[in-house]
Amino acid sequence: MAKFEIIMPKLGESIIEATITRWVKQAGDTVEEDDSIVEIATDKVDSEIPSPVEGKLVETLYNEGDVVAVGKVIAIVEIEGEGDTSSEDTTSEETSGEKAPEKDKEKSAESKVEDINKEAADAGGVAAEKKEAPKEESQPAKEFADSDKFYSPLVKSIAKTEGISVSELDSLEGSGKDGRVTKDDVLAYLDRRGKEAAPSKPSAPSVTPPKVDTTAGDQVVEMDRMRKLIADHMVMSKQVSPHVTSFIDVDVTNIVNWRNKVKDSFLKREGEKVTFTPIFMDAAAKALKDYPQVNASVDGYKIIYRKKVNIGMATALPDGNLIVPVVKNADEKSLLGMVKAVNDLAARARNNKLDPDDIAGATFTTTNFGSFDSLTGTPIINQPQVAIMGIGAIRKKPVVLETPQGDVIAIRHIMILSLAYDHRIVDGALGGMYLKRVKELLESFSEDTHI
Repeated sequence: MAKFEIIMPKLGESIIEATITRWVKQAGDTVEEDDSIVEIATDKVDSEIPSPVEGKLVETLYNEGDVVAVGKVIAIVEIEGEGDTSSEDTTSEETSGEKAPEKDKEKSAESKVEDINKEAADAGGVAAEKKEAPKEESQPAKEFADSDKFYSPLVKSIAKTEGISVSELDSLEGSGKDGRVTKDDVLAYLDRRGKEAAPSKPSAPSVTPPKVDTTAGDQVVEMDRMRKLIADHMVMSKQVSPHVTSFIDVDVTNIVNWRNKVKDSFLKREGEKVTFTPIFMDAAAKALKDYPQVNASVDGYKIIYRKKVNIGMATALPDGNLIVPVVKNADEKSLLGMVKAVNDLAARARNNKLDPDDIAGATFTTTNFGSFDSLTGTPIINQPQVAIMGIGAIRKKPVVLETPQGDVIAIRHIMILSLAYDHRIVDGALGGMYLKRVKELLESFSEDTHI
């Protein structure tokens, strides 16, 4: 009998670790090829790892709740055949002094794995992958890869922003599970480091959440994993970026009339609904081409102007949580292409069918408050972006129109757009000009537009 290693697969370019949420199969269970073995979760999306082989699950190497780095072996499946692909065999060979030639090792431990993985990858499944170093990687990522410790995306983000090296993080005594360094540990370290660097200057007091008392009848419920991630990400964003929000009202009467005219024929022809969201995202993408300073990120005192225009759209899930799938290269899409992309991502988000890459790489985000009948809102920036646009509900309102015959009062469809932006690099003038450009694009929308 041979042993096959199930490895934590690469789940996207920016994913370096995942949390094991549930073992679907237990040690001793028989597994068929493509059977789901374990459910995993990242800070972006939930997924399953199927078995690329048929056999018996003989060992699980991590517990539910453990955070595991990409490329680590998480389980062992016993399969028919000779040889052993587990790391244990290599250890036993070295201990006994009977080292196999390098070529034999490759045949017994790698060739079979690669063949099976290639077949699984070609079939579109998530296969165990041999860990390979990316061709291009930033220096901080390399340093984290060299560390023996695991750090959450939030801890890494704070460390990067505050200039904390990986060696400094490694030296910290973590208060989290299994000694893991948490956000509070990093913030406490920053406070200590600040006092040591400038003892004569009092440091700002750390923010301590108030103690919350409960009374009879109160229900105390632990946040689920996704809500915890959202909470940490929102707090981090407010700590990193000084938020400013600007507002503008937009007359979308032409858009409303156009949609009323085409929605039935479009549904009959394409089998899909046409909503307002793709139109607003199309305008947002075009405006980003005119004002690329808003399509950016901040890295310390460096500004990164993004070449691609990838727009995230905040999507509410049935369980009350939020996810942000991304329309890639939004500026290159036709209106029909935008409608198709938005409908596809929204449907897969609500059915938990998104891939990790579907929610990675956004350079700007939109969120539709109007979906829940809210007039407007002040959204929180989705780091490491520098702006997010909020879309309010559309209302019929009396407005003053200028005509050659003089001013008249007319009933028009009005909505409010909000733009929250990072005041480190986006000033009020730039934020205002961007919003004004979106307004111009929406108000000039033609009722004769073909889709």
